[in-house]
Amino acid sequence: MTNKPSNSPKRYVNDLRRLDYVQNQVHQKISYGPLPLIIAGVFLIAAGYLGYVNLDVSAENVFMLIAAASIGGYMALNIGANDVANNMGPAVGGRVLTITAAVLIAAVCESAGALLAGGDVVKTVAKGIIDPGSGVDVGAFRNLMLSALLAAALWINLATVLNAPVSTTHSIVGGVLGAGIAGAGFGLVNWATMAKIAASWVISPLFGGLAAAALLFFIKVKILRVDERLTAAKKWVPVLIGLMAGAFVAYMAMKGMKKIWKPSLNEILIYAALAFGLAWAAAVPYIRSRATALSNRKKDIYTLFNLPLVIGVSLLCFAHGANDVANAVGPLAAIVSTFTATSVEAKVSVPFWVMMIGAAGLALGLFLFGPKLITTVGEKITRLNAPRAYCVALASAVTVLIATGFGLPVSSTHIAIGAIFGVGFLREFMENPNKKRMKPGHKLNKTAEDAFKNINVRLGRKLVRRRFVVSIAAAWVITVPAAASVAATIFFVLQWLTAMA
Repeated sequence: MTNKPSNSPKRYVNDLRRLDYVQNQVHQKISYGPLPLIIAGVFLIAAGYLGYVNLDVSAENVFMLIAAASIGGYMALNIGANDVANNMGPAVGGRVLTITAAVLIAAVCESAGALLAGGDVVKTVAKGIIDPGSGVDVGAFRNLMLSALLAAALWINLATVLNAPVSTTHSIVGGVLGAGIAGAGFGLVNWATMAKIAASWVISPLFGGLAAAALLFFIKVKILRVDERLTAAKKWVPVLIGLMAGAFVAYMAMKGMKKIWKPSLNEILIYAALAFGLAWAAAVPYIRSRATALSNRKKDIYTLFNLPLVIGVSLLCFAHGANDVANAVGPLAAIVSTFTATSVEAKVSVPFWVMMIGAAGLALGLFLFGPKLITTVGEKITRLNAPRAYCVALASAVTVLIATGFGLPVSSTHIAIGAIFGVGFLREFMENPNKKRMKPGHKLNKTAEDAFKNINVRLGRKLVRRRFVVSIAAAWVITVPAAASVAATIFFVLQWLTAMA
């Protein structure tokens, strides 16, 4: 009897499974119980203290400053817990990253994006929803921003508890909308912008789903469903890696780095073309080298997508940190600016301590509360593997580029979730699980009666869990009105307290 070599593929797989199990057990112990809440509470106190020591304000404004800093930190925690799952969920669901590895990579990339490319100037009111100079005094404007921030954070917190990935941008938009209407009436609102945001509820998931489905269809037809899969992979996987490189260079130029680098359209196209060529040239020998140790099986072909997928989701997290940190620090920076400026400005500078609160909150929220939603996005909507997760990541970048080029408002959250649904529905169409026959000798196929029962089971098989379609879509639709209603209520309470003081 011969012993199996210690470096056998099966042993590596078993080792990875054991590592995944151990890491998940550690995360479960951390993620449940009072410890996460205690750590989050300490962070919020620290955020308030940062505001207190970094800005000298009069005694009557100290409470407002501390409250704004703490609530800004609370918003950042919730963005990290909810929004980042859309980027890392597919990689976890595709068994390319463990939850622990995904959380660590995302935390680093989110923080780096926020601090390095978050910009030193942000809009005080999200997406131009209201005009801050329209009859709102400084005191009311502070209450407006604080109400919008707290309402958005509360809504995202509730959505995270309910396992619903929602748009943090739409949440803050709803908060600003509700508080703005409560403060100065319906005339304060830019309704044309609101109409575009409402349109994005349909545009974003539809575009994301179609793009991901198209990419997966290409991979299935050109690579996975041919006789010589390995030969096809050597030809087409480098092309797909080049496409991802070009798309992400353009994506980072237009979205991830837009606050610190603004190249022209021609420059973006040139950089994207160069990235495609360089990545393709580098990928050809890399894929050939990897392919020498692989067989013609589909599962072996899947592994060729692992490294590009990890790079892709890391860049998505960097861009997300650069963009969505403004949802937490924008209203906070707006409030801070009112203590030093004589009027309400449409754009303000962001102090470093404010950006630190946003960056630290994103990373901490992801680590403490993110794994639950990462599992939902990556595993509970439809079954993913490396190529499917790769299609989701690439579709997210490509869809944002196309929509930005046409001036269409889209949500990165809606795009990512739409892409996952698109992949699942394409699988249903191409694999058609209800027409698959049972293998001869299957334990459920021994009698005619059992065979008939099994047919009924097959007719009910779906590769996408429909209940998530309904629950997630409902959460998207009510995000703006829910955040707006809560913000309006909080604003009235704050105004009443201000008048009583």
